[in-house]
Amino acid sequence: MFTKTRTFLEEIIGQSHQTLIDLSLILIIAIASVSAYYVTKYFLKLIEKIVIKSPSRWDDDLIDPAFTKAVSQLAPALAVNWLLPGFFGADTDSYGWIRTLTSIYILCTVVYIVVIFIDNLYNSFTKRENLKAYAIKGIFQMFKLIAIGIGAIWGVSILIGKSPLVILTALGASAAVLMLVFKDTILGLVASIQLSANKMLNRGDWIIAEKHGANGTVEDVSLTTIKVKNWDNSITTIPPYSLVSESFKNYQPMVGSGGRKVERAIIIDFNSVAFLPPEKMAQLEKSGYLSNLPLNEQASTVNLHILRKYLEHFIANDSRVNTSMTHMVRQLEPQPYGIPLQLYFFLKNTEWTKFESTQSDIFDHIYAIVREFNLSIYQAPAASDFSSLKSQKPQP
Repeated sequence: MFTKTRTFLEEIIGQSHQTLIDLSLILIIAIASVSAYYVTKYFLKLIEKIVIKSPSRWDDDLIDPAFTKAVSQLAPALAVNWLLPGFFGADTDSYGWIRTLTSIYILCTVVYIVVIFIDNLYNSFTKRENLKAYAIKGIFQMFKLIAIGIGAIWGVSILIGKSPLVILTALGASAAVLMLVFKDTILGLVASIQLSANKMLNRGDWIIAEKHGANGTVEDVSLTTIKVKNWDNSITTIPPYSLVSESFKNYQPMVGSGGRKVERAIIIDFNSVAFLPPEKMAQLEKSGYLSNLPLNEQASTVNLHILRKYLEHFIANDSRVNTSMTHMVRQLEPQPYGIPLQLYFFLKNTEWTKFESTQSDIFDHIYAIVREFNLSIYQAPAASDFSSLKSQKPQP
């Protein structure tokens, strides 16, 4: 085809007008390149319509207008790279620079297409409810870096006319320098893979990394940084390898477990612990505070024992408490300021504001009910207490 076209032009124009023949061939190449662009563009438009009509949504995300546009821009350069050596010979020096430029353009376009495809694949993952929580952004960034790195090495090899293996060999000799320059990127890459593979961290998780001052939800997990939106709406950025090499607390498993722990103690004054008289026991029975309580006979009239049994029954029968998880009321080791009576249970609602509200409601009831058992909660003396003592006149 190439020989016949050149022979045809030589017969029409004449062999003596070589420059005019070359210009004609360049014009043919230009027309063919433009035609290839529009043919490819309309062909891809047809494919795009087929993709939109298909029932699957994955192909809609992967083959979008940005991807088809990038592919259509590849066609003219391929046409030039194919027609130029065909018309002028593979070893020609006159238009060799055009072929070099088109080769670089093809390489850049191919890398651009690969990057767009990787971005589309990542975006398609983030649109799926069952996949968007995974911290996979760093992995996709790794593939983009690999594609760009291969493209850069190949581009340099085209410009200097050497094999890519020669450049890789030279880079291997300077690997120590590269490791130093790209240390954070390499560490971030390895850490991102570990975080994702071991399911240590996902977007939307509530984490606490005290060393970095982070306490909030994970907004983004990339190759070099993890963004945490703190509860005060500030943003903390943490290198991924810090979370791998150091400890951090992830509360997300708690959120999905159906129970959030409450572990709080009230301090009972030693002086208020005593045996209850029969009339007080009768009053408690009448008020319903002793109903269904498994009281120990030997300690059935000790007010602290009765309170503990009452609180155990109260927690076990509260609809807000997840009774399938551990729940108990226990005495801790006595302290100089009193007896710690600890309540340990899990609330069903793990959302922060509702959890705090429910926890407060439960302890409001506990603080109010303590005095019904002739017990008092220890409170350190305040300035007003000393003032009231001072104002009291001594009895004659």
